[in-house]
Amino acid sequence: MQGEFHTARKDFYGIRAHFAGVIMSSAHETEESLRLNLDFSKLAQIAAAGEPVVPVAVQDFETHEVLLIAYVSREALALSLREKRAIFYSTSRREIWRKGETSGDVLELVEARVNCEQNSLLFLVKKAGKGSCHTKGPDGINRGSCYYRKINSTEVLDFVSSQE
Repeated sequence: MQGEFHTARKDFYGIRAHFAGVIMSSAHETEESLRLNLDFSKLAQIAAAGEPVVPVAVQDFETHEVLLIAYVSREALALSLREKRAIFYSTSRREIWRKGETSGDVLELVEARVNCEQNSLLFLVKKAGKGSCHTKGPDGINRGSCYYRKINSTEVLDFVSSQE
């Protein structure tokens, strides 16, 4: 399998990807699985859609924990700076995504930084709710970060105890 790549297909409801003979057919399976199933085609899909966006790393202002990676269009960036909250461009829905609009987990924008090449951003935020990820932990509450699993081997993941 080494050196062999499979095309990941993404649809509106979830990821359909093939990795090491395993087919992951739903977003829930991908989000809760303990098998590594990276979507190496994500950036190609974004480029093919033609919407000019840049990635934005979102970090908790106080704890420095990385919460998520998202994308912003010019409009989303302007809205974020104006409203002082994290507003992104959803590359799957192809629309402005106001983080926390439905969940209540709004991210207050404290500071926006740009990298040296001006091709990515860093949002330093304060959580207005309890979570920042759209997935829920065993307690039914949105997870505090999208990075709730760690890689233990080439194909195996474990939940990070503080995120369970």
